[in-house]
Amino acid sequence: MMKLFLLWALLLLPVGLAAAQEIKMSQTAPLEQVYGETVEDDALLPMNELDMDFGYALYETTVDVEEENPTLTIENVRDYAVVYADGKLQGYLKDSSKSLKTNLPIGIHKLSIYTENIGRITYGPEILDNSKGIYGSITLGKKDLEGWKMTPLEIKECDVAGITFKEGASSIPCFRKGCVTVSNPAQETFLDVSGWGMGEVWINGQYLGAYWEENAEKTLEIPAGALIAGNNEIVVFELKNNEQASMTLTDKPIFK
Repeated sequence: MMKLFLLWALLLLPVGLAAAQEIKMSQTAPLEQVYGETVEDDALLPMNELDMDFGYALYETTVDVEEENPTLTIENVRDYAVVYADGKLQGYLKDSSKSLKTNLPIGIHKLSIYTENIGRITYGPEILDNSKGIYGSITLGKKDLEGWKMTPLEIKECDVAGITFKEGASSIPCFRKGCVTVSNPAQETFLDVSGWGMGEVWINGQYLGAYWEENAEKTLEIPAGALIAGNNEIVVFELKNNEQASMTLTDKPIFK
């Protein structure tokens, strides 16, 4: 009788994933669906002047390149910026690295800089200057850049259930969606984001959290109840590694 009771108790224990399950992120949605109010100015404006306390913003302008592969330099980068030109990734900037050599031929190009405010300064001499985004002088080669369109990206505030997706890939930051069938949701399941760069994740419309490739842990823990038996939708906002096409569910955390 005791053996039967123990067997019955074991059957009732939560069962983990039998194997890692791949999630193909085959659908994309443009960020225009979560644009805030665009502000135009000749100068770069910090996020607080765009009525933003945190999150992401997009800075755009048109540039006339007169010499090949000019260097882009920004006076202030708070905290992280990803630079695209004509939809092609040029590189990354942060407070400790404010210049990058572009890969631009001579001609007219559209420059797009996606920025993220990672957090507020709470100590030290810079506590009195808590501006975020990119601001101050900005040059491309020897030319000062002007004529900016600056748009808050309402990523974290959005209802992902209301976003319209289409099949297909994208070479620029966007929302991506995939589905995975789970037959027996485990109490302890992780989303493996290895290979992805920086972004946010939702599961079945519920915000899961943020990831960054520089973090030691390469997984996000999925709380009990977030996954359901049957079809589950995973939505991702990715800022930089746009060639990624899949994520994975696993039953163990993964570290560098």
